[in-house]
Amino acid sequence: MPELSYYVILNANAGTANATGIDATALARLFEARGLLAAIDARKELPLSERIADAMRSEAPTVVAAGGDGTITALAAALVGSDKNLAILPLGTVNALAKDLHVPLEISEAVAALATGETHRIDVGEVNGRIFLHKVVIGLIPGVAAGREYIRGRQDTAAKIGFLRYFFRRLARAKRMAVVIEPGEGERRIERVQAIAVASNSYDEGVGRFFSRQSLDRGTLTLYVLHHFNMRDFLRLTTSMLLGRWRDDEALSVETVNSVTINMRKDLVKVMFDGEVETLRTPLQFAIRPKALSVIVPAEATATVAAA
Repeated sequence: MPELSYYVILNANAGTANATGIDATALARLFEARGLLAAIDARKELPLSERIADAMRSEAPTVVAAGGDGTITALAAALVGSDKNLAILPLGTVNALAKDLHVPLEISEAVAALATGETHRIDVGEVNGRIFLHKVVIGLIPGVAAGREYIRGRQDTAAKIGFLRYFFRRLARAKRMAVVIEPGEGERRIERVQAIAVASNSYDEGVGRFFSRQSLDRGTLTLYVLHHFNMRDFLRLTTSMLLGRWRDDEALSVETVNSVTINMRKDLVKVMFDGEVETLRTPLQFAIRPKALSVIVPAEATATVAAA
């Protein structure tokens, strides 16, 4: 009997899973069509942690996250330091890591890419012992992201208009917060800020490049500090991003660090953790774990990812 090659964890509630009709049967057919032996876990009645534990106990060398960024981050946290690889079938709304790794966003093409995919090691970020793959954001943005939950899954115009109103109300009422920033190799300082983001590696400039990373293995964190963010800042910064030259914006400072501690008066703080709103305990202690995660990258993208 041939050995199991892939263990697939399917999140049927991910952003595009229902819209595209992707279920366990459809996925199994896609793998079979490519001659790939896979176990499909679509047990949505079980906690994700139990499903991940079963995947880790399986004989499959590659565990596939068929879902959005939240599913991918949860699975990656278990895979860090193991001998298993992470592969992605993007079924989320943003699909940030899939885009960074040049994984096709069309599911049949993503499955096809697994057949010839190659392993590549990438960095992961860590905050208070928890693994993140993209960024952790503190301040204005988590509040805005929380409002997004009210329209999740809705495409009607009324929902979109309602979210825009919510966004601009939050923007108008937003207050700066005092934070203590202590880089691992730098001086401790206190700043009043609108928001702070800590990212694994750094986001690239370039026309049409919105929060994308060409390199995921530089071994550094990037600290983005948004000092103020009113309507004028929003319009200017958005325009700068469209033109691909946002890093020098007057409202923003950018700093490369290996580690950083961020503290404030609150014992608990809401953050946007790889796209999901969560509550963490302060102080927030960030570090980078260089090349701690093995991922499957499409063969045609390997040279691009490795050379960046």
